[in-house]
Amino acid sequence: MPVYLPHPFDPLSSVEIELAIAIVKRAHGDVNFHVVSLQEPRKAQMTAWLADSQNTPRPDRVAEVVVIAAGGKVYEGLVDLSGPKITKWTQVHGAQPIITIEELAAVEHGCRTDPAVIEQCRISGIPADEMHKVYCDPWTIGYDERFGSNVRLQQALMYYRPEIDNCQYQYPLDFCPIWNSVEKKIIAIDIPKIRRPLIKNDPLEYHHLAIEKQGGYRKDLKPINITQPEGVSFKMSGTGREIEWQNWKFHIGFNYREGLVFNNITFNDKGNVRPIFYRMSLSEMVVPYGNPEHPHQRKHAFDLGEYGAGYLTNSLALGCDCKGSIHYLDAFMPTQAGGVRKVKNAICIHEEDDGILFKHTDFRDESTIVTRARKLIIQQIFTAANYEYAVQWVFHQDGTIQPDIKLTGILNTYVMHEGEDTNGWGTQVAKGVNAHNHQHLFCLRINPNIDGPNNTVNMVDAVASDAPVGSPENFYGNAFYAKRTRLETTAQSMTDYNGATSRSWDMCNENKLNAVSGKPVSYKIVSREVPGLLPKEGSLVWKRAAFARHAVHVTKYADDQLWPAGDHVPQTSGEPSHGLTEWIGDGTESVANTDVVLWHTFGITHFPAPEDFPVMPAEPITLLLRPRHFFTCNPVMDVPASYSITPSQVAAKGLGARDATDKASELALGGCCKTKL
Repeated sequence: MPVYLPHPFDPLSSVEIELAIAIVKRAHGDVNFHVVSLQEPRKAQMTAWLADSQNTPRPDRVAEVVVIAAGGKVYEGLVDLSGPKITKWTQVHGAQPIITIEELAAVEHGCRTDPAVIEQCRISGIPADEMHKVYCDPWTIGYDERFGSNVRLQQALMYYRPEIDNCQYQYPLDFCPIWNSVEKKIIAIDIPKIRRPLIKNDPLEYHHLAIEKQGGYRKDLKPINITQPEGVSFKMSGTGREIEWQNWKFHIGFNYREGLVFNNITFNDKGNVRPIFYRMSLSEMVVPYGNPEHPHQRKHAFDLGEYGAGYLTNSLALGCDCKGSIHYLDAFMPTQAGGVRKVKNAICIHEEDDGILFKHTDFRDESTIVTRARKLIIQQIFTAANYEYAVQWVFHQDGTIQPDIKLTGILNTYVMHEGEDTNGWGTQVAKGVNAHNHQHLFCLRINPNIDGPNNTVNMVDAVASDAPVGSPENFYGNAFYAKRTRLETTAQSMTDYNGATSRSWDMCNENKLNAVSGKPVSYKIVSREVPGLLPKEGSLVWKRAAFARHAVHVTKYADDQLWPAGDHVPQTSGEPSHGLTEWIGDGTESVANTDVVLWHTFGITHFPAPEDFPVMPAEPITLLLRPRHFFTCNPVMDVPASYSITPSQVAAKGLGARDATDKASELALGGCCKTKL
């Protein structure tokens, strides 16, 4: 068995995490670990190694470490694992690092045992001997001007659960304790001006025990089995994190914050391995809620920067989260105390049928070709309190990449009086249950490498010709074209979606022209689910979530500029705004024909309805990264056709026709079908 050194893009192994923690403990004693993660290799060094790994030094393995020491002091450092030694150790002032699983778990017990919380529960209608039935979702406090950023806090969204199998979100409470994570105690309780006591309605449940009591599940579903009797069409190479499938090759990374990360994405174009993207990930998201009453203005979670998609990721189950022939990858995360937590099956990889890839039938003679598609899906699912996010990265045979997110889980809820006017800020989704309006806004980070590192972004709009009807240029008035606006600077790159012009954005290499069209090779972002940030300019959310102010920003690449809301997101005020606004600066930096990063914010605005409760059917959000002028013709004509017959073969009564149709397919309800020639 060959022994593989870690690929430079590989996440830290459990052994490497343990080593980094041991080195820090020896130097700085007992501290709470909030981050122990790979510092990604410097790009210049990494690209040189990718180009010639045999003759170029392998990039060092370096761990980024963020800890909280005694007294709530925050330090960040770097540990060279090849030394091994600490090469950087700096105290961070006025910032709070990412919240850990252990911190989240501590809040509920603290609320149940706090005398002031017990009293508020009594006022709400819960006796002291039922405090074990009180639950809370521990949230970041966002930012509260009363406390600032130097005291580490969480807010507790409170619920009651009459019976152990009940869904607590149908029994929300009206007050909000504030928890000091360092001192481990409640320091304040926000109480509304108008009290809303607990409403104990009959439970509305979604689990199998409740459904069986209500008459059971539907009985008219027949099994659908997915089989690949000859195995899968992808293969894993190197350290088991580089995948090859249908001309694609790339590295699958994973970290505590973004979860899935893809590096060095290439496509084999008839023997020519062409680079497309150096790095791609979901780098941040924000979920602003739309009720202006205090303290609901604090509900705008940055689920990646404040909690971490990696830290919150699920262990996936065969046949449930992923169906078919599945390959899994595990993940390793540090614990706050300095251990290692394994997330088994954090990533699932599988293929699916994807319908028709292309088809044409000639009406003259019924010559036909139909080719079916398949797709490769790489998925993780993370749970952020009440919501689940199923993040799928779909790779298609034609060179398209499709980030696809499914939102499910449970609405965030608040108690309401019978007949209370929600003022339009929310919806009564069950009796006494108010679900507030909110948005889910995701930031996609793309470092394009389209046939080389020097790329340019163009904004493209479908517009009618300026020439009037009757003019020589547009006599019949039907002319329209793709208007391209070259984004020259960081300021000019701040652009928004326009559905009226079917706006898209092209990442192109102006130095490489398509041999057929003569246009620069490019990849187009086709994204239509792009709501604007609804909180007003100058609001707390607007200041903190600068990346969501526009659909697209473009910056010049720099190592370590990964987090658009800043390195440390919890309890930031947005003054100054960290991350993307810092990198944009005065807006004059050129982002044309250079190594750039494109930041795209997309998502949905959710006005809840009863159909979303007590558990929400999956709501899809998707976009496409499509090759444009990248290939010289349709790149999937060599995908085996399911059925193909030419005019000459029709005339010859089908002699020589290709028939590779799925022989397991059958008529569903009997009857007859047209027989192929």
